Amino acid sequence: MGHAAGLRAGTRYAFSRDFKKKGMIKLSTYLKQYKVGDIVDVVANGAVQKGMPHKDFHGKTGVVYNVTKSAVGVILYKQVGNRYIEKRVNVRIEHVNHSRSRDEFLRRVKTNAANMKKAKEEGVHVHLKRQPVMPREARTVSAKENKPESVAPIAYETTI
Repeated sequence: MGHAAGLRAGTRYAFSRDFKKKGMIKLSTYLKQYKVGDIVDVVANGAVQKGMPHKDFHGKTGVVYNVTKSAVGVILYKQVGNRYIEKRVNVRIEHVNHSRSRDEFLRRVKTNAANMKKAKEEGVHVHLKRQPVMPREARTVSAKENKPESVAPIAYETTI
């Protein structure tokens, strides 16, 4: 028997609402303001079928290029073969969230600027690049106060 290849094929879990997130959509969804240039995540909300993005765009991050009364236009990039094609998708605001992908970067830019200003005043060089987490320092464990203990499994008993 064949496999259905409809518009919503394979979206049983992608378009279902999360645990304890079923029911009415919270009002803050409709009170958010979107401006042209905002970075947004497109995540389909299964409770609203109108203005729902195609399953290919579910989970993608893009830039808002158009804002209307109840929807936003988002520029996304879809991989087709070996290239990425720009797609302009109009999606209702229930299916869009502000992206937090840039928050860490912007926070880092502010701290780097503050650190650079402080370093210039003091006349010292400061490293602003992110450093990988280094291995922990070496340490020795003393067996004087902490006697080694041999651990063996307990024999299994059946009490019938």
